[in-house]
This record gives sequence, C-alpha cells and structure tokens, in this order.
Amino acid sequence: MAYDRTAMLKLLRPAMTRILTPLGRALVGRGIGPDAVTAIGTLGTVVSALLFFPLGQLTWGALVITVFVLFDLLDGVVARLGGKGGSTWGAFLDSTLDRVADAAIFAGLILYFISRDDTLMAAVTLVCLVAGTLVSYAKARAEGLGLTADVGLAERPERLVVALVAACFSGLGVPYVLPAGMWLLAAASLITVGQRVIHVYQQTRER
Repeated sequence: MAYDRTAMLKLLRPAMTRILTPLGRALVGRGIGPDAVTAIGTLGTVVSALLFFPLGQLTWGALVITVFVLFDLLDGVVARLGGKGGSTWGAFLDSTLDRVADAAIFAGLILYFISRDDTLMAAVTLVCLVAGTLVSYAKARAEGLGLTADVGLAERPERLVVALVAACFSGLGVPYVLPAGMWLLAAASLITVGQRVIHVYQQTRER
C-alpha cells in the first residue's frame, strides 16, 4: 500500500482518491468491505488479462484491467469511509493479491507473444514478470529486516502504466510500442532490483 515518495505517480494518488470517494461511500453503504474490494479487483484483473491478451484484444484488455487496478486505491477508500482504517490482515492481503494480479497481466502478454511465435518478446516479458516480483520482494524482505528499500526507477504503479499503455496503443495499431514498452520495462525493473540491493547493502554496512 505504501509507495516510494519519489515515485512519479505518487502525486496522482490523492486526486484519484477524491474521484473514487463517492463510489467508496456507495460500497460502504451496501456493507461491502475493503477485503472484498481487493479480492474483486484481483479476480477481475486476472480474468481480464488471461482472457483478452492471449486473444489479441490488447486495447480492451488494457482498458478493463485499468478499471480493476483502480480497486487497489478503492479498497483504501472503503476502509477509511467504513471507519475501520487499514488492518494488518488487509495490508497482507492487498500486497499478496497485487503479486497475483501483476503475474496475470504479464502472463497474459507472454501468451500473446507466444501465440504469435515471438519467442524473444515472450522472454523479455518474462523478465519483466520476474524482475517486477523481485522489486517487490526486495522491499518486503528489507522491511522485514528493519531496513528500507524505497528506491528505484520502477515501482508497481510505473510498471503497470508502462505495460497497460503499451498494450492499449499496440491494440490500436501503433507499431513497435508494445515491444518497446516491454524492453524499457525489463531494463527499468532490473535496474530497480540493483538499486534496492545496493541500498540495502549500504544500510547493512553502516550498522
């Protein structure tokens, strides 16, 4: 749930929270809690990614997934409006299901490339999936050891924006945008892993 203060999308979070507040209030009024919102968002993302992307429906897939990705913000809004705030269980569930959603998005894109016999781009997208998981794991593991790892080029929001925007425009017929996006994301994710490893190493040396 917590994002690096240097992340490029952090400034958009308050604005999106204000936009989602009316919907959050409606869900609270119907007795829907934040955990349910998190689960619905993840399920919608997984189904959409594995349904639309392998069939080549990149634009529709990206648009539908974007709607469900917003549930990652909506669950926090629902928790606040419901008077429960954040919970330890809710934070754990949210982080865990984020990894599931991310894996489904990139798995869908991998299947898309495989269906077109593009082995190279399938491999590059696999690097995006694995490196993205390592980015998140490095931060979680560092925090579990009492350290920090809030550094790097590609936080989760940035990774999702690059992947979904590239897929959307590729579906609209823009040439080379999806391969370019995957190469860029693979490089940025690997750099971020390196940045976090170095950051944690420096902290251990200072102790």
